[in-house]
Amino acid sequence: MWFNNVETRPGVGYPKKWEDESHYKGGWKLNRKGKLELRAGSKVNKVSLAKIFYNPDMPNLDDYYEPWTYDYQTLFGKETKHQPVARAKSQITGEYMKLNNGPNWDDDLAGSDRSFGEDPNMQNIEADIKGNFEKTFMMYLPRLCEHCLNAACVASCPSGAMYKRDEDGIVLVDQERCRGWRFCMTGCPYKKVYFNWKTNKAEKCTFCYPRIEEGLPTVCSETCVGRIRYIGVILYDADRVQEACEEPDDTKLYQSQLDLFLDPNDPEVIDQALADGVDMETIKCAQRSPIYKMAVEEKIAFPLHPEYRTMPMVWYVPPLSPIMNYFEGKNSIKYPELIFPAIEEMRIPVEYLANLLAGGNTEVIKNALYKLAMMRLYMRAKTSGKDFDPEKLDRVGLTEESATSLYRLLAIAKYEDRFVIPKSKKENIEHVEDDQGGLGYEECDGCALAPAHGSMLRKAKAGMSTKDIYAESFYGGIWRD
Repeated sequence: MWFNNVETRPGVGYPKKWEDESHYKGGWKLNRKGKLELRAGSKVNKVSLAKIFYNPDMPNLDDYYEPWTYDYQTLFGKETKHQPVARAKSQITGEYMKLNNGPNWDDDLAGSDRSFGEDPNMQNIEADIKGNFEKTFMMYLPRLCEHCLNAACVASCPSGAMYKRDEDGIVLVDQERCRGWRFCMTGCPYKKVYFNWKTNKAEKCTFCYPRIEEGLPTVCSETCVGRIRYIGVILYDADRVQEACEEPDDTKLYQSQLDLFLDPNDPEVIDQALADGVDMETIKCAQRSPIYKMAVEEKIAFPLHPEYRTMPMVWYVPPLSPIMNYFEGKNSIKYPELIFPAIEEMRIPVEYLANLLAGGNTEVIKNALYKLAMMRLYMRAKTSGKDFDPEKLDRVGLTEESATSLYRLLAIAKYEDRFVIPKSKKENIEHVEDDQGGLGYEECDGCALAPAHGSMLRKAKAGMSTKDIYAESFYGGIWRD
């Protein structure tokens, strides 16, 4: 199980071709009436067709890979004439096996000849340019559970074991309620729910919720060497989620989700949030959220495959390297407007990124790349002491102040700027340790044990803490006579 993996794109990903929902039936679709329904069918559909007892759309072992180890004992045996080799051995059958797949099999375009044709995002790109794609473009795609607003895995579970927490939006699995139906694996279009064959339970990324509750970032975010992961609060209108998901045009689903997000600086939003039980610390964190700045204010971050209609909440800033590599060395600081035709000429990455992050909407991807490229050129001119026309920034919706602020957020942000996480509020906290052994005597009218317990009542009335009373009156949970 790989809750958090990094894929090389273009490629088939892990499990293989997980984006091919015509095969895996993940996510949501619109029915004839324009209403949402699961691609794999509703719970009633599964029961009526007896599909609840089998799952024809679930990825199989070959779509992941057969786990293996190596015959290390061969290396520790007696001396032989030939060099010993530790052969791969299946962890399922125990037999020797030939390796032909793995979780990182296509890393760094290792399987490009096969992967290009099988990548669903390449389907609408002309065949004559696919062969040159690896010379033009390569990117890494970190993947984890998207903790969606409209999670298909939650709706797919017959046992109701999967749920989305109200306080922070994290999607979790109740291990006690899970019965191993595995429809969550089919329902998740990102294939980030796994099945534990030892416990017979579903498992997935928990977004390190114990750390989030204490205001700490997830482990994957904190240990990221490239410092490319950010965590922040987003306020959204939960009553409009279904309406946003039922947008018929796939290219408009990104904007539809963007419209759900609320301005944390709006007085009306603040008043309504407080009325709905959102504490002021969370609202202040939302106002400082790096996610709100990148996704809503600057519009440089995008959801992964919004056409699945799950409203994913892990967003991505598209890579700029292919465009800038093409543009470098062309007197870019003196003539920054050349970036616009340069991005237009780099049509292949734009189309690919649009298929991956915007439901095929190339315009929003271009606008983000324009903004990122112009910000980069402005900061290069500024640090090198060269002139730069501010009107060029205005063309992409930036000012000198916003360009500098965006640069600081993306390039040199400090820890407290990347992770703006409020501590969870625990109302009516009971100090159970202090009350240990002292509860139940407040309304005591006397009983057969009253003489023995009288000393405890007198101590409580005298103001002694219940913890001290317990320490004096009990030894290892046994009453001290």
